[in-house]
Amino acid sequence: MTTDETFEDIVETVVGALPRIEEGFVGGRTYGDEENPSGQEMLAADERADEVLQDALTSLDSVGEYASEERADTVDCGTGLSVAVDPLDGSSNLVTNNLAGVIVGVYDSPLPCPGTELVGAAYAVFGPLTTVVVADGGSVTEYVVEDGERQDGRELRLPEPTVYGFGGGVENWTDGFVKFAYEIERELKLRYGGAMVGDVNQVLHKGGIFAYPALKDRPDGKLRLLFEGAPMGFIVETAGGASSDGEKSLVERQPDGIHDRTPVHVGNESIIERLEEAVE
Repeated sequence: MTTDETFEDIVETVVGALPRIEEGFVGGRTYGDEENPSGQEMLAADERADEVLQDALTSLDSVGEYASEERADTVDCGTGLSVAVDPLDGSSNLVTNNLAGVIVGVYDSPLPCPGTELVGAAYAVFGPLTTVVVADGGSVTEYVVEDGERQDGRELRLPEPTVYGFGGGVENWTDGFVKFAYEIERELKLRYGGAMVGDVNQVLHKGGIFAYPALKDRPDGKLRLLFEGAPMGFIVETAGGASSDGEKSLVERQPDGIHDRTPVHVGNESIIERLEEAVE
């Protein structure tokens, strides 16, 4: 099986698992006693999503390593590609019945490694429709998911910018980012929902920028590189956009550990260039 075929097999497996993840939303909107390795409380739905994906992905002969935002260590399951997942991105949104999703990065090296080792990446959005967006390095395709299968594929390319969404809280932004944000908010429409999958999905469809920048009390930001930053940066770059940690592409950033954080900025190339000039 070629690497491309292996990636497709992994995507099919994740898509097939989405209905089982969604089944956990009813009754899964309560917090347990456990925290994930990033110190965040976990919903019952977080734990279920992680268990569903681990069972599905580690059963594939082509997967050698499984890493999850919800687990301290990787799961060694043989020889093959390394899969890093955010099993339920934006899970806190379930409490208010808003968007959540899944992020998947498939790497051709043992973790941790930079996004230059990505074979492909994908994310799913649980919204009015369940959709999955897949990037194989050559193109980005969005599919509607029905009964665990992909339907109605269409290619996505970033259009001219119209929307923006910034996380982290204005009071905690750096001076450079505050100046940049002030300029952007006069040019674009605010779209921010609190789930990275939904906010980046807005940018892919409407053009613009999503950012969770470096903060005064968190210079490395909040989002995880392997599970969120690099896969989403890879997808946006494949769709004709750009990504940045404030200095360079998220895909090029080298992690030291599987739970390393990074500032995240993704969107149209012209806006990302302005961002880097503002925060340098």
